[in-house]
Amino acid sequence: MEVKIEESWKEALKDEFGKPYFENLVRFLHREKAAGKTIYPPGGQIFKAFELTPADKVKVVILGQDPYHGAGQAMGLSFSVPDNMPAPPSLKNIFKEIHDDLGITMSGRPNLEKWAGQGVLLLNASLTVQAGMPNSHSGIGWTEFTDAVIRWLSENRTGIVFLLWGSHARAKKELIDTSRHYVLEAAHPSPLARGAFFGCRHFSKTNAILTAEGLSPIDWQL
Repeated sequence: MEVKIEESWKEALKDEFGKPYFENLVRFLHREKAAGKTIYPPGGQIFKAFELTPADKVKVVILGQDPYHGAGQAMGLSFSVPDNMPAPPSLKNIFKEIHDDLGITMSGRPNLEKWAGQGVLLLNASLTVQAGMPNSHSGIGWTEFTDAVIRWLSENRTGIVFLLWGSHARAKKELIDTSRHYVLEAAHPSPLARGAFFGCRHFSKTNAILTAEGLSPIDWQL
């Protein structure tokens, strides 16, 4: 399979695409599609995070778990949905924290491409999901691939801010060289966390780190 992915990532991850787990993953997706199952996001958007945020431009990583499994929601960026969709509950809580942290008014616009274009890699641990079945593709090989992405960034870049929200994301800390990078941990923004995410101030903290690194801060306003 020819993986359509931005050139800097294609070079960085070239060894992964030929490994048995990735070939099995591709075969699985083809079989599921041939069986008439609906898979999100659409094929052309599976690697959208990589298209919008080249490997050498990554400044921040926000790690999600799974694409949205409802029709029209998943777009290949963690936590993001297209502009014609309402913001999901976790994203609403992210916006509330940005408002409380930075004092900026968010429009509620749920498309996070503006962040991706500034160097925020919006990476889900799994890049596909079967419609209506959360975590249905968590065991098909995507975790190996996205773990390799995190390892590559850890080993080949410096000064990246990794935002790890919730236990699933926080488990990825072991992949990150914390002597070279910054890791900020918090509860998941989901309402199921009963507000534990609020007050983490990750957005101002991230910008303070980037500024100290001599990099431009992220304009979080949407």
